[in-house]
Amino acid sequence: MRYVLFKTHQTSGCPIKREELTGIVTKNYRQRALPALVINEARDRLAATFGYEMRELQRTRAPSTRSGRASQPQPNAEAKSYVLVSQLDPEVYSKYVENKESAPLSGFSFAVISLIHLAGGKSSEENLWHQLKRLGLKENNENHPLLGNNKQALELLVQQRYLLKDKLAGPEGHVVMYELAERALDESISGKLKDHISQGICPVCCGRAQADSIQAWKLYRLAWPFVCRSRAFFYSRDVCISE
Repeated sequence: MRYVLFKTHQTSGCPIKREELTGIVTKNYRQRALPALVINEARDRLAATFGYEMRELQRTRAPSTRSGRASQPQPNAEAKSYVLVSQLDPEVYSKYVENKESAPLSGFSFAVISLIHLAGGKSSEENLWHQLKRLGLKENNENHPLLGNNKQALELLVQQRYLLKDKLAGPEGHVVMYELAERALDESISGKLKDHISQGICPVCCGRAQADSIQAWKLYRLAWPFVCRSRAFFYSRDVCISE
């Protein structure tokens, strides 16, 4: 339990591989069935004591690049991992647990996952940064007032298994592609994402002439947590957002 809690904090919520937990148990004990027993007991106690579900994720493999085309991510049966998911009431979690300093990164994560979801589950790096630029996030900015290094913020989503990153061979050279990984595809994330999108997207097929304004509106709606926090920061420092 202690290892999972501290590891989650130290790695900003990156999944913990099952083999790591198994290694801790087998370091001193050799019984074959013991790791599974200890892990299951830890899951029960984390839920009862701290209100955390120790959720098992089926790690997906990056798609093959040999054909130059992105394929659907494939599950890897031997690469299970775990993340902690709060089961507390949202109001209780917000009041007593949530780290307000991480709100900008949470909003950024939601915006990125939403954009890739709207793009059909995959997006080129170039197109993704084109969309993020409309939120004032430039690819080469290493000193963003809320995120710090923008590229590193995006890379963290890969480490946290929200995204898969792959390099595809194309006629004009290699293209970096991002796809939704197992954590973003988990029902706890994808369900909320779809509900939110369904509230903000007009079901009417609009003309191409309106596409830009509609896309801009959807983008800001989906990224609202990040946008609100960003505006508060800029206004408090008398900085023009458009700069």
